[in-house]
Amino acid sequence: MSINTIADKVYSDKRITTDDALRLFNSNDIFEIGSMASYIAENKNGKSAYFIHNRHINPTNICVNRCKFCAFSKDKGEKEAYQLTIDEILQKARSSEKGVTEFHIVGGLHPDLPFEFYLDMLKMLKKELPDVHIQAFTAVEIDYFSKLSGLPLKETLSRLKEAGLGSLPGGGAEIFNSNIRNIICEEKISGKRWLEIMETAHSIGLRSNATMLYGHIEGYKDRVDHMNSLRELQDKTGGFQAFIPLPFHPKNTKIERASFKETTGLDDLKTLAIARIFLDNFAHIKAFWIMLGEKMAQVSLNFGVDDIDGTVVEEKITHSAGAVTAEELTKDEIINMIKKAGKIPIERDTLYNVIKEYEYAGV
Repeated sequence: MSINTIADKVYSDKRITTDDALRLFNSNDIFEIGSMASYIAENKNGKSAYFIHNRHINPTNICVNRCKFCAFSKDKGEKEAYQLTIDEILQKARSSEKGVTEFHIVGGLHPDLPFEFYLDMLKMLKKELPDVHIQAFTAVEIDYFSKLSGLPLKETLSRLKEAGLGSLPGGGAEIFNSNIRNIICEEKISGKRWLEIMETAHSIGLRSNATMLYGHIEGYKDRVDHMNSLRELQDKTGGFQAFIPLPFHPKNTKIERASFKETTGLDDLKTLAIARIFLDNFAHIKAFWIMLGEKMAQVSLNFGVDDIDGTVVEEKITHSAGAVTAEELTKDEIINMIKKAGKIPIERDTLYNVIKEYEYAGV
């Protein structure tokens, strides 16, 4: 099926429909899809490719939700289960390289830790390292904190913001389709609740990212419906910064099986490119190199992506599911990756303020 009529819309700067997006997913004309995505990406961000000097911290892998797709979570007392104290979290933060501008903090829903633990963690981090932005807690964690504290959602978010929370990372979205969620993460909040939490966060000035987990049991229509829900909320709030499609890693999960393979390179590029075309109201599309691999992330910079995340330093969640990428990249490695893709490396902070623009390679 020809996608020329969709291309006409894109090059005329018109919004495509959900039916158009589905047609793109069913097309294997990856070069035309990539060309459309690159057109939009360059209109929005020129040849810039962003990265951040960040550090991941996962306070605990103990979780009351045991989602079938997750290889990271453990029950309390289970082998390899852990919980960091606030002092241990501070030690990890202190050990960060000079120049780190963001702590990315997400973890399991611990059955015993009170809401005050998370407030104290934020306060102590801001006291010791006041200039580092804290991007923390998925919408799933926020919902759990609201239940722990007995506070309304908006007050829960306000308390976290007052303690030092700067923005939300956007995880926990998975796929919004309720039938899919009931299979892969039946204990997790609904897609509707995820969107409600993000809308509330945006209403009090907390920016966020948005994610989508793909390549498991969902279909193309589920992906399109998921992105459409995000596009509709972004039209309303404007609070999303970047969209991050995350390819499913099946190893060590409860839905691992012989027929379950990792996503293909074609599917990864297509999903990233279509996200760029469809989500016309998102400023940035991010390729998380930890999950995609360094080479695929680099190639994606010519398929609509303008951000490849950052240095990371210590990544546990995807590596629990068999990721073979490094757990960190140096700034020089990221800068070289971007330059070799023919893009301009831009070191940013969490809110996309430019810290440093590096020399353009001119490839």
